[in-house]
Parts: sequence; C-alpha cells; structure tokens
Amino acid sequence: MAGHQGDRAGDAPADADTTPGSRRGDNSRRRPDAARPPRRPAQAQAQAQPKGQPQQQPSRNKVHPVLQRLFELYPSMFGARFLPLKLGVYQDLLERHGDEFKAEDLKIALGLHARSTRYLDAVAAGHPRHDLDAQPVEPVAPEHVHHAILEVFRRRQSRTPEDLGGALRDRIIAAIEASGIGRDAYAERVRARDVNGNAALDDALAELGRRGAKREALLRAFEASGRTEAEFADMYGMEPREVTRTLQRARKDRVLEAEAAARATAAAAAAEAEGAPAEAGEQEMQDVQDVQDARGVDDMQDAQDAPTAGDMEDPSAAKDVQEARHVSSSTDTPDADTGKTPAAPI
Repeated sequence: MAGHQGDRAGDAPADADTTPGSRRGDNSRRRPDAARPPRRPAQAQAQAQPKGQPQQQPSRNKVHPVLQRLFELYPSMFGARFLPLKLGVYQDLLERHGDEFKAEDLKIALGLHARSTRYLDAVAAGHPRHDLDAQPVEPVAPEHVHHAILEVFRRRQSRTPEDLGGALRDRIIAAIEASGIGRDAYAERVRARDVNGNAALDDALAELGRRGAKREALLRAFEASGRTEAEFADMYGMEPREVTRTLQRARKDRVLEAEAAARATAAAAAAEAEGAPAEAGEQEMQDVQDVQDARGVDDMQDAQDAPTAGDMEDPSAAKDVQEARHVSSSTDTPDADTGKTPAAPI
C-alpha cells in the first residue's frame, strides 16, 4: 500500500501545493465542478413506471363480487374447501336471495365457480353433491365425475412435461369401480367425441379387464386347491390379507357380471313382450356376452389357465398365482392426485 501511495504522490505535478490548507482549498474548489451522473430520485423513478402495471395484477386476482358474497353467506360451500353443488342450486339461490343477486350475475358467478380447478377436483374425487347448508343430497353422475377427471388431467398435463397418462388411467379405473354400474354401462355413458378422452377410456377399460382376469385366475386356483385362505397364501408366499382382499374383489366381479346378465335378460324379455324387433333382444344378449368377455381374449385365456386340484404344485400354476399376486398388490392401492386429481359441464 505504501508503494501505491508513493506512486500516486510521485505522479503529482511538481508545482502542486501539497500543504493541508492548500489541499482543503483545492478540494473545495473541485467539489462543485466534479462531473457526476445525474440521479433521478426514487420517487421520480416510481412515478416514471407505467401506471397500468400496478393496477393490472390485483385485477387478475380479483374475486367476482357475487362469489365473494356467496363465500360470506355460505363459507362451507364457497370457502377454503369446495364441494359439488346440488343440481338446481341456482334456483335455490334466487329463491333465497333474489332481491340481492341479479339472475345474470349469479349465473356468471356460478359458471366461474364450476369451471375452477378446485371445484373440478372435488367433482373428480367423487364427493356427493351438497345443498347450500353443506348437507349431502345426491351422488354425482358417473359421466360428470369422468369428464371432471379428464379436464383436471388436461390442465395439469399442460403444465408439466411429465407423462401423466398412467395416473389418468388409474383414476378412470377407480371411477369405473366406484360407479357400481359396470364397465360397459360406464363406457356407454361417458364416451364422447373427444378422441384423446376416448383413448384414455379404452386404455383404462383394457387394464381393468386384465386386472379382473388375474383376480379371476387367482379365485379359480383357490377354489381348486381345497385349502383355506391362510393355507393358500402360505403355499405361494403371499400375504393372507392380500389374498383375502383379492378373492373378495374377484367374487364381487362375478356378482356384477351376474347382475348385468340378469338386467340384459330382463330387458330382452321386455322388448320381446312389447313386440320390439328381434334385433333389440339380440343386442341385449350381446351386451351380456360383452360383460362376460370384458377381460378380452387374452385375459380369458389367463382365467382358463387357472390351476386345477390336480396341478396345484405345477410351476405354471404357481406362475399364474404370482402374476395375480402382482396385479392385486399394484391395483388395490388407492390413487393418491389422484387425487389429485383430475372435467366437463357440471
């Protein structure tokens, strides 16, 4: 540092006055003349910013005034947690608050509410519809649940490069099973003109058939073994609770198939009694066959290959059971998005 200071001192002109008094005087003379870049005060800079920007952000997040009022009136329905609204809630609100809300404003507000992702999530989750007092009144129709799932998926997929197709398939499978109407009836009710949505539905139906065939194969193997559930599980190294759960599902599948067959037979008989064309009854019987063949050709082959009492110790039988074990452990776990997660007119 001393060297640098000496260099700077040596660079001074020989006739420069270096006395303290002279230095102060020199500084006093040079300070006003020093060239400094003009600085704009902070307030001036703030005023120079476009005036439109500060107002735009709040406007994007501004809640519709009718929705704000609905939140104040019904926090359980329009608050932090959304629930599916009962059909006809628009008329209920007009009857209760016709003097406060204009019909058109209320219609717009409810449309915004029903198209929000949070509301669609609630519909896709299968929650029942509620009245204004937050009391459940009716289930959401399977087609509304299905279209809500598709819309939530579409929105989430648009925000991530990750392929969410597997989660969508599992979510649709869960919706089909929760509907209680069978896969064929479900497909008939929800299928639309959306090519991508129909492809996702077909994927879910195919996977559901494969899983059902594996469960059926396990049930047939168990019935042929003559063992108890605990003995059967121990024979193949499976968890007893897993075996019990899978066998219960397989038995439920059989009941659903029998019910579908009974409905189709009754419909065919009614059509014949009313003098309907024979084709109508034939179509109903074809529906029965479709239910029975829901697992597909390959899946039915899996069921036919279930081991009998004579070949339970055969390695191929063990393989079928192990495959069924894999399916039961991977499909009976509830989807988490799936919740959640994830529509169409509600």
